[in-house]
Amino acid sequence: MAYNGWAIDEYLDAELVNRQLDELKKGPVYGVKPEPLKDYVENYFEAKCSGSKKLTDEAKEYIPGGVQHNLAFNYPFPLAIAKAEGAYLYDVDGNRYYDLLQAGGPTVLGSNDPVVRDAVMDLIRECGPSTGLFHEYELKLAKKISECVPSVEMFRMLGSGTEADMVAARIARLKTGNKNLLKMGGAYHGWSDQLAYGIRIPGTKGIQSRGIPNYVFRHTDEFFPGDLEDLERKLRKNKLDGGTAAVFIEAIGPESGTRPVTKAFVRGCERLAHEYGALLVCDEVVTGFRIGLGGAQGYYGIDPDLTVFGKVIAGGYPGAGGIGGHADCMAHLGAGLDSSGKKVKKALCGGTMAATPLSCVAGYTAICEIEKRNACEVAGRMGDRLTKGLQKLIRKHDLPFVAFNQGSVCHLDSVGTMQYAIDWSRPWELPKILKETGRRQIEMEHIGAAYMAEGIVTLAGSRLYTSAAYTEEMIDDLLTRFDRVFANCGRLDK
Repeated sequence: MAYNGWAIDEYLDAELVNRQLDELKKGPVYGVKPEPLKDYVENYFEAKCSGSKKLTDEAKEYIPGGVQHNLAFNYPFPLAIAKAEGAYLYDVDGNRYYDLLQAGGPTVLGSNDPVVRDAVMDLIRECGPSTGLFHEYELKLAKKISECVPSVEMFRMLGSGTEADMVAARIARLKTGNKNLLKMGGAYHGWSDQLAYGIRIPGTKGIQSRGIPNYVFRHTDEFFPGDLEDLERKLRKNKLDGGTAAVFIEAIGPESGTRPVTKAFVRGCERLAHEYGALLVCDEVVTGFRIGLGGAQGYYGIDPDLTVFGKVIAGGYPGAGGIGGHADCMAHLGAGLDSSGKKVKKALCGGTMAATPLSCVAGYTAICEIEKRNACEVAGRMGDRLTKGLQKLIRKHDLPFVAFNQGSVCHLDSVGTMQYAIDWSRPWELPKILKETGRRQIEMEHIGAAYMAEGIVTLAGSRLYTSAAYTEEMIDDLLTRFDRVFANCGRLDK
């Protein structure tokens, strides 16, 4: 499939990429060497980011950990951002960075887009950010999403992707009468109790969900990404114990495609879910309106029963979440009638600050602008240029790193942390895996700091989102900066 408005020109070879990631995981650790890392800390962070350090040091007295969001944790200390504009971010010390974080993915147009901003400011002057009552932009946004995503016959705005995933589980149980949930291992479907299971690394179950009692996961299980046989095994097992209400997937693979999957696998998930009486829930928090106007589901050619949205639904503004789907499923949010005319039960769903006029006008305007500017394809072309350039640099410096992308969702894996999995038939390996992933995580943070010192903001030093605000010249400048970092990398455990 050529671009044709999609962010992806040629789909990656998922099996090849996973073999490369397996080799990276098995091999010795490479990263920024100690002396260059020390220079980055002393000559950049300590010398040029004193304002950020002062602010975040004081914040630790009032904010747990010093920052409010996990994305803001950086080595050696968080940066305080004062300005966002297109492809750039500026910190309080006046340093400029290329923004490859994109607020975690939603700003397909670029940061603080002026058209979206002007629409928001006009609405605030006229109406204010919230009234608690209906506003016409709620209809405009729902109608626009329905026009773009064929599976979304109805749409409900919520406050976050986490809330949308929670509601999806409730709708699925009411619609199917089944109890159990199956999710793709390693995928992140928010931090609600029942779905905070098997996150980041397949097989972790509830290990990384501290504060949640194990009994909460009685009806939640995970299946290995890319393995349809494992999914069917879990579906068969559930059939004997309450059935499966929903199968949750990230279509490009868990954690925004860090472990990519094939098209056949994605389509197989849809087939098996329906074969066993479950709803297919497609989590498009990152991919919605980034892979294409029709979402990743449109690219893969699947028809999920429910779709979870986040981030871009509010154009990068607060209130960033929602759920859409087939009308007979969405009827459970309005205590309406299903497709047969039968009265259905209403799922518990709230959110005082969901669907504010502010979030709806921002989301509607952003999606219209994405369509008008062909932003998904533009951002995808920039992602391709960046990835091909990174692959060339990796070969130049003879590094084991792996670079790949799904359109504008780009990955630069230097340590293979996310490629680990826990096999519970060999529980004695668990301590070793946790120790090794912890060690590699530290090196990932270090290389992320090196990128930052070279003027590049990434997500955890391994994920890079391009936007339509980028130009070829910007991408080439980015590659020059990555080149400098790679020149300071080498094997760390000789």
